[in-house]
Formats: sequence, C-alpha cells, structure tokens
Amino acid sequence: MQICGIDDAGRGPMLGPMIIAGISLDKKNLKKLNALGVKDSKKLTPKLREHLYKKIIEIVDDYYIAKISPRSIDASVKKHCLNGLEAKYMAKVVSKLNPDVSYVDSCDVNPTRFGKEISKLSDNHKIKSYHRADSRFVVVSAASILAKVTRDRAITKLKKDHNLGSGYPSDSVTVKFVTKYYKKNHEMPNFVRKSWKPVQRIIENN
Repeated sequence: MQICGIDDAGRGPMLGPMIIAGISLDKKNLKKLNALGVKDSKKLTPKLREHLYKKIIEIVDDYYIAKISPRSIDASVKKHCLNGLEAKYMAKVVSKLNPDVSYVDSCDVNPTRFGKEISKLSDNHKIKSYHRADSRFVVVSAASILAKVTRDRAITKLKKDHNLGSGYPSDSVTVKFVTKYYKKNHEMPNFVRKSWKPVQRIIENN
C-alpha cells in the first residue's frame, strides 16, 4: 500500500516561492523514516534537514516538489484563495505520485473541507487532512523536510545578491531590504509578494 505525505514551506514570508512537497512509499517502509529520526522540519537544525533530505530521497519510492512563484501567490491573494492555490498544488502532487492514501497538512481552518477539495481536484484520491500533520505523521514530516530544504535553498540563492534576512515580515532586515529596494527602483523585485499587507504598506508609505 502506497502512502503519501504532503506539506508546504514558505506560506508566511513576504518574499520567495512557496514550496509544496510530497513523498510516497510503501506502508511497510514507514519505520525506515522513523529510524532515520525524521520529524517535523521546524524541530530540526538546517544542517540536519539537509542530511535527512538526501536520506529521505533514497528511501522513498517517489517524490515531487512544486514551487509556487510570488506572482502566482499574488494572483491568488487578489482572489482571496491562497488555500485554493495550495489545494490545487497539493492535488497536483497527489496526481503525480498516485498513492493509495495521502496525508496532508491542512492550511484551512477546516481540515475536512481542505481534504475534500484536494480529493476533488485529484480525481477522488483518498485524502486524510489534519492540522499539524507534520508533527503527527512521519510521512508528512518527511515531506516537510523536503519542502523546507527546497525553500531554504531558494532563499540562499537570492541572498547571494541581496541582504534579505529571513523573508518574514517580522524580520527587520527583510523589511529594510524591501523598503530600500522600492525607494531606489520604484518597483518591487519579482521575488517579493506584492499582495502581502506589509509590502503594500511599504508601497503606500513611499
């Protein structure tokens, strides 16, 4: 029986892509993930995540990682459907991996509704949607590691040319970078999410 886990990374930051990652493996190999020490990516150091990323890819039967650009995120925020965008990409992962059952980390306040939406978009695949699935199911924890490492690599690449900070609105380095860039160029770089409230505030104030 093929089991799939899906999670996102980078939903909250004001810049960079959002990543959706999924893995699938035979149910009897779940204990291999446990033996590796796989857990929710937020509870691991960046170095350990990188190490586990390579190990997870060796163990799983298949995996798929999707990057959602800031432009796509902005378009969905305009329509008030960021959850819908996430469901669409999670469904894409499910369709690619075609497992018997998928566990997903729900970004919707109503996990059942979110699961049904993914099921509908992926031709009625069996979806189990939960809050905090990344800390409850090792298969989702593994997906969370793939998503987080991919997101971190994308940010590291951007940092080669810019002093970005973490990308979160609560990070003063990030806010300073975005403000300075806008003042100088009168536009936002293409990796900044223009629909985010803190970004709109910067545009209004300058």
